[in-house]
Amino acid sequence: MNEYMYLLDNNALSHLSRAQRASQFFLRRCRLPTEVLYEAEGYPDADALMQIEYPTTASVLKLVGVVMATPKESDITLVDLYGNKGAGDPLLVACALDGMQETAQQLFGPTWIIVSNDKAVRAKAEELQIDSWTREEFAARTLNNWNA
Repeated sequence: MNEYMYLLDNNALSHLSRAQRASQFFLRRCRLPTEVLYEAEGYPDADALMQIEYPTTASVLKLVGVVMATPKESDITLVDLYGNKGAGDPLLVACALDGMQETAQQLFGPTWIIVSNDKAVRAKAEELQIDSWTREEFAARTLNNWNA
């Protein structure tokens, strides 16, 4: 059986109930990049979410460079700094790349999946050969895991 690890974007995290965010499945299988945690500061359980942080390490920052090297200068679909949109999106993709690299040497390492409804994030994930699901796909495919 293949093991999955999920990196959630805030647009997926926000659709989970507080009970789901406190579940063992969520705590064992889901990770939140630092920027997503920043976006979730207003959640009533924001402090508890810190325990599943996927930290922004030097290797993650290096991979942000890989992610940002691919779009054209005029492409603002992934990041629009002037519009203050998508600042965490390259970090989300970089965390997935980092997770994949960390477990690449394992015989049965987990599959890292980005969960986001952001089309630009999903397109970048596909471009970099990272699995991604919408929050609806995530909900459907993990339906039986929340009580485990």
